[in-house]
This record gives sequence, C-alpha cells and structure tokens, in this order.
Amino acid sequence: MPLKDIPPDARPREKLLARGAAALSDAELLALLLPTGIKGKGVLQMAQELLQLEHDSGEGFDGIAGLLPASADDLKRVKGLGPAKRAEIVAVLELARRALAQQLKARTVFASPDNVKQYLLLHLANKGHEVFSILFPDVQNRQLALEELFSGTLTQTSV
Repeated sequence: MPLKDIPPDARPREKLLARGAAALSDAELLALLLPTGIKGKGVLQMAQELLQLEHDSGEGFDGIAGLLPASADDLKRVKGLGPAKRAEIVAVLELARRALAQQLKARTVFASPDNVKQYLLLHLANKGHEVFSILFPDVQNRQLALEELFSGTLTQTSV
C-alpha cells in the first residue's frame, strides 16, 4: 500500500514525530530510511521484505536484530535497493554496532557467559569466515581488547 493511501497520522514519519520512535514497528522505522518504494511495492512492504531477508548462509535475518550483521551484498537481494539505499542502511547498521560496542565497553560486559556471547556476536557475526580471537578483560571484567589472531576459510581456521 502506498504511503499516500495511509491516513496522515498513521504514516511512519508523522507517527514518529507525534508519538516518538518507540511507537513505530521495526518495518516502519526501516521504511523511514527508504524514502520510496518501487512500482508495485510500497516502502513499508520493502521494509518488511528486508526484515525477512536471508543471509548468504541461508539463515533469515529474523527481524531488526538479525539485520545488524548484514552486508551491502546481503541487501542486494531486495529488489529496489540500489547502491545509495544499501549504503545508507549499512551506515546506520554500523552506527548501531558502534554505539552498542561503546556501551558494552563502558560497563561490565563479561558478568555472564551470555554477555560474552552477545559481545562476540556483535563483533564477529558479520565475518564471512572463521576467526580465532582472544578477549582481554581487566580485573573488573570490562573489555580491554579483542584481538583476532587467525583467520580461516568459510568453515575452518588453523590455530
């Protein structure tokens, strides 16, 4: 459905300004980055398709969190996403990764195995190959460094 057919107070931009970003669905937030759709596919439909896209590995993005490690090549599979739109989305995703990394670095991140898992997913999930890395925490379990020691192929690495 084209945005012009949606009541003005229900359109993503107007809804965000009136009620705040939390009032929008993931697809509506993503639609704000995609100013237009394509013939036969509205911007909200494009955003929804993007959220359901699959990685090169065949796994689905499964929503906005799964979209975080997406590359520009992953986004090529959505018809209507040209280089400019793909670059914009990848830039926003990188900003989100950096903001999360900064927050994680500023607080205790290794208080539980789940914290370590989330941290490593943030930093290593978008790699297209296996890596052997070491985390260096300080005595208060805050991250000092993450060093990638060895890179491998798509399915293995030699240590």
